[in-house]
Amino acid sequence: MSSALPFLSDNTISILLHLLVIFLIAVLLNRTLRVLSKLMIRPAGGQSRAEQTHEQQTRTLADATYSVASKVVWTVAILTAMDAIGISPLPALALAGVAGLAVCFGAQNLVRDVIGGCHIVLEDQYVIGDMVEIGETVGRVERLTLRRTVVRDARGAQVTIANGEIRCAANLSRDWSQSYVDVSVAPEVPLDKALATLESAAAELRKDAAWSQALVDGPRLLGVQSYDRNASVVRLQVRTLPMRQEEISRELRRRIQMEFQRQGIPLIGVVRLELSNAQALAGATPSNPQQSN
Repeated sequence: MSSALPFLSDNTISILLHLLVIFLIAVLLNRTLRVLSKLMIRPAGGQSRAEQTHEQQTRTLADATYSVASKVVWTVAILTAMDAIGISPLPALALAGVAGLAVCFGAQNLVRDVIGGCHIVLEDQYVIGDMVEIGETVGRVERLTLRRTVVRDARGAQVTIANGEIRCAANLSRDWSQSYVDVSVAPEVPLDKALATLESAAAELRKDAAWSQALVDGPRLLGVQSYDRNASVVRLQVRTLPMRQEEISRELRRRIQMEFQRQGIPLIGVVRLELSNAQALAGATPSNPQQSN
């Protein structure tokens, strides 16, 4: 029996050393994963709420990624340690595989939502406070997690959208916004006089310090958009800070009406058009009225 003790001692020492190596490798991998996950964090470039929120979102994503990767590393380490001490890991792997398949089938929508949320955060598509258009929903983002986006629409309704369902998202709060103002001029009004009056109204708006700070470009007189026997339609373009295009357009229409009244020019109509409707509206002509017998 004494001859077997050295063998048992050597075998035990070998197993312990093997387990120690597995443990050290797992710890080293976890430290590496922690460093790599921190690279996903995008520090805020300023003190604005949107930038602070985006930093917190990337930090949450980094922590979630590290948590999942760390669990995988330790699971592999435990299975390897079981094999080292003579316990077959195959039954545990089979059980884990069956459980994993059940979870995947039951939570495939959840996984898709989380992956979609990761793309939204990493690609900085939008953050809390941005005005967005997602499908038929237009509103301000009130909450953003890895699983869902919550938007407050124009009706005041709180709309919850699963991130996995988002295929196209338009951010209306980035860089600048734009609108077009169309003015219908009566056919008896000289076009040169109407154009000069519109340019005067646009120039006054550009010079006004109360409004110029919200302007990025324009208002610019683009010229005659369309004409027929009833009116000539002249288009102006204005580019503003994000989400300021509506109030700038209203102020521009007010100044145009006042300038036309000063010049004695009859005003048929001043309307605001979205770019998506410009071609359809430009090509539309009024139908001829039917003559009565």
